Amino acid sequence: MDEICGPLFEWYDKHKRDLPWRATRVPYYIWISEVILQQTRVAQGYDYFVRFIEHFPTVEELAAAPEDEVMRLWQGLGYYSRARNLHAAAKQVVALGEFPRTYEQIRALKGVGDYTAAAIASFAFDVPKAAVDGNVCRVWARLFGLDTPIDTARGKQQITEVAQALLPVAQAAKYNQAVMEFGALQCTPQSPKCDECPLAHKCVALATGRVGELPMKSHKTKVMPRYMSYLYIHNGEEMLLHKRTANDIWLNLYELPLIETASAIGAEELFCVPEFVAWHAMLPGAVYKGATGTVKHVLSHRVLHTVFYEFEVEGALPCPEGFVMVPLEELGRYALPRLIEKYLEEKIGR
Repeated sequence: MDEICGPLFEWYDKHKRDLPWRATRVPYYIWISEVILQQTRVAQGYDYFVRFIEHFPTVEELAAAPEDEVMRLWQGLGYYSRARNLHAAAKQVVALGEFPRTYEQIRALKGVGDYTAAAIASFAFDVPKAAVDGNVCRVWARLFGLDTPIDTARGKQQITEVAQALLPVAQAAKYNQAVMEFGALQCTPQSPKCDECPLAHKCVALATGRVGELPMKSHKTKVMPRYMSYLYIHNGEEMLLHKRTANDIWLNLYELPLIETASAIGAEELFCVPEFVAWHAMLPGAVYKGATGTVKHVLSHRVLHTVFYEFEVEGALPCPEGFVMVPLEELGRYALPRLIEKYLEEKIGR
């Protein structure tokens, strides 16, 4: 253990990044940082963490906030279920009367998985629980030459057992931070710095020429295309928005009126789609102002092929059930997918 943790800790003391969530033992702050950094690079997550803590300095303030306010602050980070779960879990914490202190209690919070619970428990309360994320999987899979796919239950369990066995009970927080930082900066997915690695002499992957192969995965996620035509309907002062409520991407975010089709279509085909015909019937005298080219937006399991069509209406806008009329000057109060926000920034200078 010392032959690995000793050099690892020396490396960490020298190379660790100065990050605000590492300078605190407040579990609420640590929790916020861990949720933000799921699927998010530190460079992007840093500013979101600072803004989130400034806006909601306590878990009580987060729990009491309207969901729309939470979603608006999260806008642009993606994976919006994280924000919804964070909000729900904050209410759980408030109901408990204090932030839970054990791994099992933290794990019971909405949206908190094995890794996040272990990270919070060790960083805030010194609970000797190994936190296993993608960086940790990569470090131990390469160092010990573990070739069981890490996206299988057996592979994850194998990594977890190794990580737990190496954990020094009295230094759980530093150990977890060090391994993750080592994976993020030294033992990277591409072009790892093997020639200056303090553990190179023990690395099975390096000795057997398998650094590029490990860790193994059993399969790749199939990415599905979606074809979305958005209607920007406005009268120069107000526009129409709709809140997504289906169990799909962007749940509880606002979007423009949408017509989704099974394949890519142009304007002439769109204008014949029954959903569009119904909209057009509600917009007498509407002036078609043109369309964007296809905008490609990549999500984790979806590639969105999106076109925006602008229609300007003279006078009052129709407002079908489920839609809201939003003054252009108040658009900043609504949480939008980044794709739509970027389009509206160009159109109205938001």
